[in-house]
Amino acid sequence: MDIATLLGLSTGLTLVLGAIFMGGSLLQFFDVPSLMIVVGGTLASICVTYPFEEVFQAFSAGMKIFASRKVKDGEVVNMMVRIAEISRREGLLALENIQTENAILKKACQLIADNADAGLIRETLRIEIGSMKRRHAVGESVFKSLAGFSPSYGMIGTLIGLIQMLARLDDPKSIGPAMAVAIITTFYGALLSTLFFLPVAGKLRSRTLNETLQLEIIFEGAKCILENNNPRLVYEKLSSFIAPRERRYERRG
Repeated sequence: MDIATLLGLSTGLTLVLGAIFMGGSLLQFFDVPSLMIVVGGTLASICVTYPFEEVFQAFSAGMKIFASRKVKDGEVVNMMVRIAEISRREGLLALENIQTENAILKKACQLIADNADAGLIRETLRIEIGSMKRRHAVGESVFKSLAGFSPSYGMIGTLIGLIQMLARLDDPKSIGPAMAVAIITTFYGALLSTLFFLPVAGKLRSRTLNETLQLEIIFEGAKCILENNNPRLVYEKLSSFIAPRERRYERRG
């Protein structure tokens, strides 16, 4: 579970709700028509902008940032070193039996076991990197669009409320409450954009850069194992991808 994402979202909500409770009642900030305009309108526009499959894919990717823990680059380096140790001790064919949830790493192990040349490994992982970037770009683009649509619908809701308020100027007592309701839609749009949609788009961008780097580590590790499966040399080369303070080579039997 990604603690940073949950902590950031919960902290933001807590601060906003705390400010609301300190100044009045939460019910003052709840308005069904405003929610209909902002949430419904935003979802409608995103479905017009993107195919439904891409919208579903984006929301699925957005949910995963809360559930999955970020894999550290150092962990990937250590995995490649362990693979080098196995290949040196048991031979390249032993890598066919490597069990891992990482499909790319599994494919790299299979290519090493097949004694594929470095060019084939590079081309295979290049295709994987390109495919991963395209998938992540869709999710990032969808959430950036959501971040743009929600404040716009907030303004639309505010204009609707102002028009309705101006139509009732003959009743001065209704002006204050009507103005409050009109502004709530802008609040909803800004809150969704700032606290959720833009941060999720940024997180997806960060995950893309992180996974791209890790695929590069896997490629370099696979190439190094084929050229020279000395675990120490594999580690020395791959450790260049990680920060100096995270570098620690531990030889396993």
